[in-house]
Amino acid sequence: MKNSDPARPSGDQTILCGTSLEDYILKVKAFHGYAAPGMILGGFMVDLAVGYMPKGRLFDALCETPKCLPDAIQLLTPCTVGNGWLRIVNLGRFALSLYEKETGEGIRVFVDPQKLASWPLARDWFLKVGPKEKRDLAELVDLLSRMGSGPLGVQRVSIQPAFLKLRRHRQFTVCSRCQESYPCDDGPVCLGCQGQAPYRTLSPLEP
Repeated sequence: MKNSDPARPSGDQTILCGTSLEDYILKVKAFHGYAAPGMILGGFMVDLAVGYMPKGRLFDALCETPKCLPDAIQLLTPCTVGNGWLRIVNLGRFALSLYEKETGEGIRVFVDPQKLASWPLARDWFLKVGPKEKRDLAELVDLLSRMGSGPLGVQRVSIQPAFLKLRRHRQFTVCSRCQESYPCDDGPVCLGCQGQAPYRTLSPLEP
């Protein structure tokens, strides 16, 4: 039985950053492993933020959670962790900001819990009410797809200058212990040799 929460008609052809919602969900499955609800909601968040940005201007992205939302940003914009245009600052909030690279002026999109009250199924999922295993994933994805940007809030933001300055390129050197390259300002030896590596090195293998 489908959820009776109010939402947009299921026949509506939705476009997210130039990609149809149907194609986006296929990309989510291929990229993330399954149709993650956080990425479906995240797709609408990214699309909403992009709509406020000046056309033809390069922008950076800031994500306030490491869960699902960064993947939506990487699928729908040129901003990735790898190229340095996406930064993740874990504030524990499901929110993102897109901002101009030089000025730091931009748009923040977040999920407004008060607006979610109109969709109990989505609200309980978002606030993690009840056991996860009892949720119907297909029903939730369908609902999120029809909700669109309904539960989202938008703010204008200005990124702190100190944060923008962190974009500088770091100089590298070779660690005297492991003989691998690392950023000079990490110390006299790399962080791994300072005891911060999350693994224990065993025997070397030939590539």
